[in-house]
Amino acid sequence: MTESLTKTKLIDPLILNLLQNIRAHRSNLKNLKCIKVDPKLSNIISNKEGKELFITNEFHRARGFRKLHIEVAEFSKSLKILHCVFFPDPKYDIPIFGMDLVKVNELVSAAIVDLSPSSKKQNINYDRELSIIDKSVFESERKIPEWGDIFSKNVFFASLKNEREKNAFCKLVDNYLIVLTKLSKTVNPDFDQKIIEQRKNYQKRYCIQQMKNEKTSLILLKFFDKKWVDNYIKKVLFDF
Repeated sequence: MTESLTKTKLIDPLILNLLQNIRAHRSNLKNLKCIKVDPKLSNIISNKEGKELFITNEFHRARGFRKLHIEVAEFSKSLKILHCVFFPDPKYDIPIFGMDLVKVNELVSAAIVDLSPSSKKQNINYDRELSIIDKSVFESERKIPEWGDIFSKNVFFASLKNEREKNAFCKLVDNYLIVLTKLSKTVNPDFDQKIIEQRKNYQKRYCIQQMKNEKTSLILLKFFDKKWVDNYIKKVLFDF
């Protein structure tokens, strides 16, 4: 657990379980290295009464991945967020792993995970493996927003109603990460500039579409000014 998480006494078992799982898969990637960033962006803490918050970010790179980003945030002691995106290096035919969990008090209002395609025909490499994962336990799947055409047809998006569903979501994330890490270990780099450029454009569009999710900026604007929020979203969350 990072120092900032310890200081703020984050003990939410669901978020910690997911964090442990994601970090374990990340540690198995080849040539894993930390990415140095401005400390002001990696750990953000405020103890102002009524506007308590902390945000902690972890940045790494590895073979096949240009940026592995994990963000944990807590706002006003009630809203808790776990956000994770693993952006592939465009030289490699690897999908974009994305996972978000939004928890208000004890209610998980949103839980989403996907391996989003980063080239035209890429999802044929993993589509079957994702489609056979059992999701029957979940009773409150949610509709993908209009901007979410960047996701694969196997994207999972739901509210989690009980402990059984929370445990099942942790297992689901684990399964998606197993598929991702297996792919990353078998794929070799490409040097065809045309396909590399296509993958860059797919990642760029992924970021542009994600930035259309107004909920992200609306939460941050309650604590920061618009300039800071725009900079954080474009440079930390969805840079390309």
